Amino acid sequence: MMVAAMPLAQAGTLLVAAASDLVYCIDELSAAFRKQVPGAEVKVSTGASGNFFAQIKRGAPFDVFMSADMDYPRQLAQQGAADPASLTPYAIGRLAVWTLDPRLDPAVGMRLFADARLRRVAIANPEVAPYGRAARAALVHHGVWQHVEGKLALGDNVAQAAQFVQTGNAQVGIVSLATVLSPRMKGVGRHYVVPQQGLAPLEQGVVLTRHGKDNPLAARFLQFLHTPAARDILQRSGFGLPGAAADGTE
Repeated sequence: MMVAAMPLAQAGTLLVAAASDLVYCIDELSAAFRKQVPGAEVKVSTGASGNFFAQIKRGAPFDVFMSADMDYPRQLAQQGAADPASLTPYAIGRLAVWTLDPRLDPAVGMRLFADARLRRVAIANPEVAPYGRAARAALVHHGVWQHVEGKLALGDNVAQAAQFVQTGNAQVGIVSLATVLSPRMKGVGRHYVVPQQGLAPLEQGVVLTRHGKDNPLAARFLQFLHTPAARDILQRSGFGLPGAAADGTE
């Protein structure tokens, strides 16, 4: 899908609420969009999808909501706070077990969470962050939830969960694959990609908000996310793509 260049006189400002797993690639996405739409100014806020859901529901003036799941934008559409026809998946998130502790080997897979030396495990808060819910589901699925339930350090979002690992406040974190593959983190510590088998795919959705329906840049940005340029950025950043196999992203 091609996004025709918008004349400079028509360009303006676009306000994007983006899930925190996009923090390492959203600037590159914004730059690629500005190249296709000259004169556009993109202002991005990153954070937990659940927090953005609550803010947009209360009328926060975001034009586009890039969630880490499909459920939050779908609920906004059902409640009249977003355009139902615009809701579409843009990426498939992947989970990674990540540690900087040389005593722990993520190559053992999810069995790592039964290690008696493990005292603190970081995940995003499952109440507001889709990656937190996915991390909990993976721990339950692999039969190790009972080993870590009392050892959790909950980040407000998946980026904060990764910070807990970076700062040593947690020995291990279940974070986004996009985090550990980002240029800033690549080669730091060791990681294990959580298998998708038996788990619901972490399908991430984007939607045009009620506030953004009158902003032509918002519709252009949604179109842009399905262009080869945007999909290449997302795939290089560790995401799977809708309509393509979600594995092979490492």
